[in-house]
Amino acid sequence: MSLFPADIEDQARRIITDFTARGLMVSTAESCTGGLIAGALTEISGSSAVIDRGFVTYTNQAKMDVLGVTAATLATHGAVSKETALQMVHGALYRSQAAVAVAVTGIAGPGGGSAEKPVGLVHLAAKSRSGKILHREMRYGDIGRTEVRLATVRTALAMLTEVAAQA
Repeated sequence: MSLFPADIEDQARRIITDFTARGLMVSTAESCTGGLIAGALTEISGSSAVIDRGFVTYTNQAKMDVLGVTAATLATHGAVSKETALQMVHGALYRSQAAVAVAVTGIAGPGGGSAEKPVGLVHLAAKSRSGKILHREMRYGDIGRTEVRLATVRTALAMLTEVAAQA
């Protein structure tokens, strides 16, 4: 029995199998998912060959201290922004031994949203050491906290697969 829905477990299993075969390691930088991406990957037996480390940086201070997100970025763009996600993924990659990294920051709800940044807004970034970088802005809507977080895990795992294809 898995902690995650079958589709997420299948995605994670494919990543673990592929990354193990290719000798790739991954790191995660998570805010709104609180470690669920790393959790989905480590749910799979053999994941220790693939997972280097995960960073849960829920507060702005943690994003700055642990991942090197700048105060200027947070002041100008906010925690939930493309710019913050890109700095988070860069920090996760370069503060680890991983070949690829993924980062997420968003508003899972039910509160915390605004007209400009509504509940369900999530910015995701994935990056490889070879320089390939992806960004996605997802607007899942106010579908419930758990569903926003699980949808984010699905998107993050897909992005890891995509960026690793060129790692």
